[in-house]
Amino acid sequence: MNILKRTFTTLFAFCSIAVSAQIQNPVKWDISSQKTGENEYQINFKAKIDAGWHIFAQYLPKGNYSLPTSFSFEQLTDVERVDTVRELSKVTEEKDEIAGAVVRYFCNEAVFAQTFKVTGPAPTVSGKIEYQTCSDEMCVMGDQEFSLSLLDGGQSSVHAPAEPSNDAKIIESEPVVHTANSNSIWKVILEAILWGFAALLTPCVFPMVPMTVSFFLKNEQNKGRSRSMASAFGLAIVALYTIPIAIIILATYLIGGQSVTADIFNWLSTHWLPNVLFFIIFMVFAASFLGAFEIVLPSSLINKADSNSNRGGLVGVLFMALTLVLVSFSCTGPIVGTILVKSTQGDIWEPIITMLAFSAAFALPFTLLAFFPSWLTKLPKSGSWLNTVKVTLGFIEIALGLKFLSVADQTYHWGILDREVYLAIWIAVFALLSLFLLGKLQIGETKNDPPKVFRLLLGLLTTAFTIYLIPGMWGAPLKALSGYLPPQTTIDFDLSAPQNTDDYDDNLCSTPKYADLLRLPHGLQGYFDYEQALECAKEQNKPLFIDFTGHGCVNCREMEARVWADAEVLDRLRNGYIVVALYVDDKTELPESEWVTSDYDGKVKKSIGKVNADFQISRFKINAQPYYCLLDTDGNLLADPMGYNLNVNEFVDFLDKGLSKFNKE
Repeated sequence: MNILKRTFTTLFAFCSIAVSAQIQNPVKWDISSQKTGENEYQINFKAKIDAGWHIFAQYLPKGNYSLPTSFSFEQLTDVERVDTVRELSKVTEEKDEIAGAVVRYFCNEAVFAQTFKVTGPAPTVSGKIEYQTCSDEMCVMGDQEFSLSLLDGGQSSVHAPAEPSNDAKIIESEPVVHTANSNSIWKVILEAILWGFAALLTPCVFPMVPMTVSFFLKNEQNKGRSRSMASAFGLAIVALYTIPIAIIILATYLIGGQSVTADIFNWLSTHWLPNVLFFIIFMVFAASFLGAFEIVLPSSLINKADSNSNRGGLVGVLFMALTLVLVSFSCTGPIVGTILVKSTQGDIWEPIITMLAFSAAFALPFTLLAFFPSWLTKLPKSGSWLNTVKVTLGFIEIALGLKFLSVADQTYHWGILDREVYLAIWIAVFALLSLFLLGKLQIGETKNDPPKVFRLLLGLLTTAFTIYLIPGMWGAPLKALSGYLPPQTTIDFDLSAPQNTDDYDDNLCSTPKYADLLRLPHGLQGYFDYEQALECAKEQNKPLFIDFTGHGCVNCREMEARVWADAEVLDRLRNGYIVVALYVDDKTELPESEWVTSDYDGKVKKSIGKVNADFQISRFKINAQPYYCLLDTDGNLLADPMGYNLNVNEFVDFLDKGLSKFNKE
């Protein structure tokens, strides 16, 4: 397969070159400079693209046959490059069915920009643009040479395409590979499916199963029609859960674009208000599950939906599905909230996908039982086990709800829920749950019967889990829970931490900014500001390791606990790199002198998190965390960045690749 792919790619390139010799280039370049600040100029590369044609973006995901647009700067006189070439036009993304990968391209117009710092009296820039342009019928290879004096701000001297020269070139950094975090999204989808099946066992839903299925069996004599209606019922449940979420997300996307939607998700994930609100909601639901009171929607709303379900036909089926969703709200509400909030930490489409997965799992048993009604006789009868499920969910709601308060606590540095306080509450919660499951604590039952075998086994597992948590009070890493607990750096008494960190102080050139607020895991010494870290990298002649992370990033904590903790990884980070952790969700306000006006959206960024997030988007065209970048002392990439990946060997290879390339330069 690899041989076939390489052969196809080679033939494709040769065909592109052959065609380019026979037709006029469908791309016209307009290159000019403008002053953007004191001793700072920006060169704008504007491509006018003929109708029906497109050129490709600089950064293409793996698997593409297309060739990215690249910029090389062959001669720089009295100037220095600042950062890399940026894409200012909106990029189109779609699946290339032949390559099986996402392709990124521009139609009609593509605008790129590169910033330069003037260092002398006659700043000039010369170089070449190389690109591929395609229509529905053919592709053409193109290149465009240019030479430009920055001070006059006029048009560049644009040359006809020519053979590459043998002169030394300063080449653009290697294209960054931006692949979707497939492992992460599949974990969220699987979790949503499991929650969908678990929701069926709640006291609000399980009694509805035989009642709902019998609705289709007694109202339809025609078996085929009955099954069609049952299928429509399942689809209606999926639609009622998924469509409202999709409408909200698509509306924000269409009105404000992806950046606005991402900002909303970021606000939901990290701002104190929604997180504290979710925490309160979870505690209220937990109290309800534990028997303090019942949460029900207005009876008039449920009765109206139920009465309309008797109409028959598709309308009746729709209202029957609506009745089920409304009646089950008190049990499914916290579950749905958990899924939605967690999925907003990923791509903007994740909430739609995960809600689709949850609702499909939730609706599937209703549909299958309507198809095969004999299965109803095999279902367990309602009884005290439903109370066990309800109380167990109540304790779990308390444990999960703490995560929201913890996120707000970390992003705003309140110091309420340090790791040992968080663990102490969890230990108490699961200890009480163990006593309940083992029959030693009575909650919501009329009599305290001895526990059944399954309940006894569940109680033993919960007891074991509680015992597993206890060493975490004194620094045990608890890797299995790394994504759900506050970072280990917040613990006051950590026996696992290095007792003497004097050996690591040599990695630092100056006192790190924000060190009073932020910490690196495993006793690592480093920085929390890009410019300060880059300055130290230059001083010590070491490569730079950038960790784009967040207080509310579950996968970041998991990477730190499972990958960073490895001895080989720690050795390379500690001795081979200058480490900088850039928190994209920290709410600490910066002094006005450190505010940044974004090249990406034109907004002024005033907090640590906003500045770091803007830097990641503007520089690397991605806003996912964790995201790891290896740079040389000039800020150029040494290797393709890496995202969430729990394979320790691959992470070591990633670090070694950066070190090897840095040492060769």
